[in-house]
Amino acid sequence: MEKSMRRSSALLIVDVQNDFCPGGSLAVPGGDLIIPVINQYIRFFRKNGLPVLVSRDWHPSGSVHFTAGGGIWPEHCLQGSEGARFHPDLDLPDTAVIISKGIDPERDDSYSGFQAVTEDGKTLHELLVEKRIGHLFVCGLATDYCVKSTVLDTLSHGFSVTLLTDAIRGVDLKPGDSKKAIAEMISAGAETADISGLETGCCD
Repeated sequence: MEKSMRRSSALLIVDVQNDFCPGGSLAVPGGDLIIPVINQYIRFFRKNGLPVLVSRDWHPSGSVHFTAGGGIWPEHCLQGSEGARFHPDLDLPDTAVIISKGIDPERDDSYSGFQAVTEDGKTLHELLVEKRIGHLFVCGLATDYCVKSTVLDTLSHGFSVTLLTDAIRGVDLKPGDSKKAIAEMISAGAETADISGLETGCCD
């Protein structure tokens, strides 16, 4: 991880939920394989006193996001369902801040964390400003949809981003979608890192 990491940094874990992992209704191939690496990042951020944020799909039944409502996706991550729970192997701290997206049944494109809110109604943008976070380290599912949209929106809102390339997986509805998504994020200004770059004292 780059030496430029500062106290204004936070980890954002995108949508590591049961329905997006093997056995779920919209499983990302190998989606569960990134969890041990994400847990390493969680431990690192906690050790350095940095915030851990986590987004989730939190769809109501009848959402236009689903095929039955005219969308392109099968029903997934219904509010309160087992499929919407975070994967049991994800070692989230009690202090993790959860933001929920896809809540509006009339909106089909709620991929970005910037369309999510906290339990008390704060948007991700408001949360970052409140906590004085200027840089997000982003990982999770899926590379070519929610990760990409979140990274691009983070950059467009004036924050900087590091994409954690060993802790993402893509859907790849079309072969190469994930590679194209990564290239698009980098072209927009995202930096990249992996777990091998972690450095003791980089947050001082």
